[in-house]
Formats: sequence, C-alpha cells, structure tokens
Amino acid sequence: MAQNLIYSINGPVVTIKGKTGLSMMEMVHVGNDHLVGEVIRMDEELTTIQVYEETSGLAPGEPVTTTGGPLCVTLGPGILRNIYDGIQRPLPALEKESGPFIARGCNIPSLDPDAKWDVTVTVKVGDKLVPGQVYATCPETPVILHKCMAAPGMEGTVTWVVENGSYTVNDTVVRITDKSGKERELTLCQKWPIRRPRPVQARMPAQRPLITGMRVVDTMFPIAKGGAAATPGGFGTGKTMTQHQLAKWCDADIIIYVGCGERGNEMTQALTEFGELIDPKTGRPLTDRTVLIANTSNMPVAAREASIYTGITLAEYYRDMGYHTAMMADSTSRWAEALREISGRLEEMPADEGYPAYLPSRLAEFYERAGYVRALNGEEGSVTVIGAVSPPGADFSEPVTQNTKRFTR
Repeated sequence: MAQNLIYSINGPVVTIKGKTGLSMMEMVHVGNDHLVGEVIRMDEELTTIQVYEETSGLAPGEPVTTTGGPLCVTLGPGILRNIYDGIQRPLPALEKESGPFIARGCNIPSLDPDAKWDVTVTVKVGDKLVPGQVYATCPETPVILHKCMAAPGMEGTVTWVVENGSYTVNDTVVRITDKSGKERELTLCQKWPIRRPRPVQARMPAQRPLITGMRVVDTMFPIAKGGAAATPGGFGTGKTMTQHQLAKWCDADIIIYVGCGERGNEMTQALTEFGELIDPKTGRPLTDRTVLIANTSNMPVAAREASIYTGITLAEYYRDMGYHTAMMADSTSRWAEALREISGRLEEMPADEGYPAYLPSRLAEFYERAGYVRALNGEEGSVTVIGAVSPPGADFSEPVTQNTKRFTR
C-alpha cells in the first residue's frame, strides 16, 4: 500500500488525499514527530484527521501511519494517584521527559512499565474464563484492590498460570485457549476504545443515594449513585469549588476529576489540595483513590474533546470491579467549545450559537454512560457523572446549558 502523506493542514485538522486504507475512528500517527490523531471523516477524495497535539511546524508531504486500532486507553494497576492529560499520557512522566512544557510526539506509556505489583492469581488451570471474570488481583493503593478482568470478547479455558508474586503490567500472568484453539496471553492490563461504553449485564434502578458531604446539596438537590447531575453557573460563581468539595467528601469509592479546558491555576489547586487532604473514610491521603485528568485551556483543543471520554472510560473500568465511581467534568462548556472549533474547521453547517447540530446527541451519549449496573462478572457498581456548565454571561438559555438540563433532569 502506498504511503499516506499529508495534503492540507487547518489547525488541529489534517487531511490526506486519495485512497488511504484507513477506517473511521482509527488512531494514527501524524508527521515525522508521530503526533497522535484520529480519523473523523472520510469520502472518496479526502480523509480527515483530528490531531490531539500542537500542529505548528507540521508540513504537507509528511507521512501518516496507522496504529491499526481506535483511540484507546490502557486499563490496569497504576491509574490511581496518577495525573493524565486528555489522551491518557502521564504528566509527571512527561515532565521528566520534556520539562515543564509538553514536547510534541511524546508517546510515553500510560502505565509505568517498570512498576512491580504483588499479584494474586484467582484462576487455576482447567478453569473456564468468561468475559468480565477476575483472573488476578493486586493492591493498587492501600485502600483499593485492583481486579484484573477478562476483556469483553475474551473467553476460553485456562492452560497456564503464573505463581503469585511481583510482576509488571506487561508480564503474562495467565494463558487461555479460545474456542478456535488459539492461545491468548493475559497481562495485568488491557486496552479499551474511549468512545465505546463498556458492556454490562443489566442497568439497574439508581436507588442508593450518593452522600455528597454537603448538607445543602443532600437536602435540596440529592443525587443517586449512578445518576447524572449538572452544576451550571456564570464565571466565578463557585462551580469549580463545588466540584472540589464533592470530590473531597462524597462517599464514592473512586474519584475521577477531569479538568476540561479549565485554567491551570484551578488544576494546580486541585492537585495540591488533594495531595494534602486526609480521606475521612480511610485516614489516608485522598489521592489513594483519585485520578486527575488535566487538560487545561492552553493545551491542544482536540485533546480537550477526548478528555471527558478518557475520564468516563476509566470510571467504567473501576465500576466493573464493583466500585462506586464519581466523575467530575469541569467544564462541559469548554468541551462543547472544542467541538464547535473543530466543527468550524471541518466547515460543517452550524446550529444554535455556532455549535454543531450534533451537540445534543454528543451530550446525551456522554451523560447516558452514567448508571448503576450489574457488570459482566455479576458485581454491582456505578458511575455518577457531575458536570459543570459555564454559560457565557450566565445565560442559561444557551444550547449547552439547555441540553445538559434536559439530559440530567
């Protein structure tokens, strides 16, 4: 197959001309620096890619190479206590690699490949392994036991298991033979496409309250575990502080905090405060059960659009282990603005206030991933989504606020 070359560049949007062999939503590496991108539109003449990194310096004629799969996150021990950008690159590791500003093309593993985990294998040779079944556990932090589960579609008979001991996320711990007789190796981690919800056995009624730790919220605006809520308000009205308080004191097992297009100083405040706070439930630092996704306003706009999907995929993963997770998205308005900017560069027909016509369906898809469920392995868990909305000028009649109110009710 002929090499795919960049034909045109418009901000974070790159096009290739002619037949490419790529498919929709496929993850690609763009240019000589191997910038991360995703195919978002295709027709007979042009293939359009949105790039999740800064495109300055990129030139027509540079190559585009496929990764052979969709944009995925890596799921395994080591997620908790970490700080990621919008496409799950660990910011502490990026700082060591490139300094205080993220260099382009830094493709660092999401999980530390050298960290060792005390693994207990929970299956034995001859067992039948089905999707969602736990085959190994390890203490991820002193308060959270990480359960390594067979990915959806992974099924077979266990033919080999490793002895209990210390292993890295990429070490093979179990081998199975599937129905076709092919041997498959299972490590401590798996990959999952961020835009596809993880499958469950059943969605259940959301009947258990999420105690937020703030009496005024619990009294006037109660929320159930597995529910969806929004915190709308103009600039400076306290949405971010409310989200911080919810993250600190609510009775969820795992907190996923997504700073989507927010100011850098607000994320810095969250990082420093969460590190100093003692969790009232466990008496340990709050970071032992927290993941932070920092995609601040000066980071590439396309990665902002991906960041909330990254966050909710991590939340669904811990939900499938039987944990109750709460995801704070601050702010979905910045995410919608990223959608609007990319839509404008794609020359799509604008709808209300310049937002794309598919804004309501994207918001609905996002909030519908909340829920109280029975996972494939029979465990009960939940994802509660609490999104902040920042309407310009505190105008609650604008499309993002109206549609969010409609879907969160």
